[in-house]
Amino acid sequence: MKHGETQPTTMPPVPLTLEGWSMLHQMFRIRWTAWRALPAAEQKKVVEEASAVLSEMEQHKDGQSAVFSMLGHKGDLLLFHFRKTFDELNEAELQLTTLRFNEFLEPTTSYLSVVEMGLYEGSTRLYTSLQEKGIQLGTVEWQQAADTELARQRQAMGARLWSEIPPRRYVCFYPMDKKRGEVHNWYSAPITERHLMMRDHGMIGRKYAGQVTQIISGSIGFDDWEWGVDLFADDPLVFKKLVYEMRFDEASALYGLFGTFYVGLRFAANELGALLAGKVPTFGPGQALR
Repeated sequence: MKHGETQPTTMPPVPLTLEGWSMLHQMFRIRWTAWRALPAAEQKKVVEEASAVLSEMEQHKDGQSAVFSMLGHKGDLLLFHFRKTFDELNEAELQLTTLRFNEFLEPTTSYLSVVEMGLYEGSTRLYTSLQEKGIQLGTVEWQQAADTELARQRQAMGARLWSEIPPRRYVCFYPMDKKRGEVHNWYSAPITERHLMMRDHGMIGRKYAGQVTQIISGSIGFDDWEWGVDLFADDPLVFKKLVYEMRFDEASALYGLFGTFYVGLRFAANELGALLAGKVPTFGPGQALR
């Protein structure tokens, strides 16, 4: 179908999706006054305990954690977690509350989501094929075909669904929605139109391959926005250039709504003491986590 045409009324509006890691972002403000009032010997004990636990979490065999020093007033510390399940995310969250370091942290916000890949191209191709064969939506045959397509895509995309946290110096995280306005409503646009818009949107991202690694996560039903976007790069200027260029494509210009942006500098957990001493913690090749 050409751009602008509508699909047959029987074509499902919802694209198939694949899910990977469960994700949790935790943002904290450090209680600097209380921290600086703590005797040096006690500070050392707190740092050693927290660094040891966070270092173990960096190396977690079923999903990593990463630590970032945040820029600006929105917080001082960002903890980023990949885990297999929400139960394991909760375990990581609770483990941190048992640390004495937690006494000096004030949560500012958090974000819960799962790594998501929307299969617009595969979905429209599958739906069209099933319609041509006369297979009706909701039948056993339809569901079996959808399950087969998901299994095929899951095998092909496994490395992206279950990747490591990209070992880049900078992260930019922001949540976003698709507009549901009176004039432009993403959810009333035909799936074939949304497919073409997302294809064009993705082509912009491909121009930045090698400069930035992007992780999209779905948060519908989990948090206040519909998706989370994490961008990882060694040059933070790429965030500005990529996001700005994407604002001009149709999917963003007409339908994109953006939440608060958070930027952080990644550091190895054993550098936590440097952060708490008021120094910029480092993260380089010599501190590779895996």
